[in-house]
Formats: sequence, structure tokens, C-alpha cells
Amino acid sequence: MAELNTGDGGGKKDKKVRSKKQNSKVDLTAMVDLAFLLITFFMLTTTLSKPQSMNLGLPDKQDDPSEKPIKVDENRTMTILLGDNDKLVRYVGLLATPVAGGAPKDFAFGKEGIRKELLSRKASVLAYSTAKGKPKNGMIVIIKPSKKSNYRNLVDILDEMAIVDVPTYAIVNDFSPEEKKLLEGSTFILPLHTQCRITSNVSQQQF
Repeated sequence: MAELNTGDGGGKKDKKVRSKKQNSKVDLTAMVDLAFLLITFFMLTTTLSKPQSMNLGLPDKQDDPSEKPIKVDENRTMTILLGDNDKLVRYVGLLATPVAGGAPKDFAFGKEGIRKELLSRKASVLAYSTAKGKPKNGMIVIIKPSKKSNYRNLVDILDEMAIVDVPTYAIVNDFSPEEKKLLEGSTFILPLHTQCRITSNVSQQQF
């Protein structure tokens, strides 16, 4: 007798289970919120840098011929000349007749240079004005930058005015021939009566 094969013939095949690939997505919503929080924080806490400037009063361009020139006490006036190569010369009073100890002299910029001289002269002017019954009359400084001086020297001397707290100072570009010779290094000869007065004051200080 013939036998019937009732099997499934091929047997069972192994079925592989494949995992579904999930698309990886980054949620940037939290990052955007954090960025806005940081921007808001820095806007509220950060102070913007303010430009540093100095108040400087300038005269009118047109001179009124009817106005009379203002006379200033020469004992309160110091003139500072600025030349090339950081050259600085100061004299007190008039160049032809400087006050005692105010003959033209070279100074350096800085604490031990012109600043020390400004502090000393400011104290002497205050004592002079107080003795005359006008303690509010302080020192007057005339700054004369030459064409050969640089911008940095002008800024440095203006800083010294602010540090020493000079009450009155002005920038003038009018040079006399004698002042030009001082900046050029030429010897400036004082009048005879001025030399005698300076020699007498030095002798009194020594003895």
C-alpha cells in the first residue's frame, strides 16, 4: 500500500524579527528658551561702556572789538609750552619778567614732573590770593601747543589739569618769537633787571 506523506514538506522556516528604525530628532525648543533667557539676562545686567570725554570750553570764533582785554595777575599765571619730542617748558608770569622762581624751565610729564610743579605753584598762588583777601582766585594756566607737538602731549597735560584740579586753564596757539626760541632750544636772555632780581632771590634763599 502506498503511504501518503501528510507533512508540510518544507519544514518550518526561521523568521527574523526586524526592529523598526526610529528617526532621531532633537527638540530645540528648550535651547531656544534658554537662549532667550540668557540674552534677557545679559541685557539687564550688562552696562554699556560710556565714551570718556573731557569738557572743554572754547571761545567764540568772532572777536568783539568792543570788548576790552581782561587783565590777569601775572603772579597767578603759568604758561606751558609744548614742543616736539615730548618737550615741555613752563614759566610763571611774563616771559620777559617772570616771578620769583618762575623762570623758563623744562619739565617732564608725570607725577614727579609737571604735576609736582603744578601742585607746588597752586599752593603758592592760594597763599598769595588769601593774603590779598581773595582766596577764591586760583591759578591760571595757559597751554600753548606748537605745530610740532603731538596730540598725546596735549591730552596728557589736560589730564594733569584735571588731576591737580586747576580752576582755570586755556589752550592758546599764539606764540611769540621768544617762546618759539625756547622750544627750539635757543638760549633766551632775560633782561638785566630780571637777572638781578632772580640772583637776589637765590642769594636770600641760600643765606
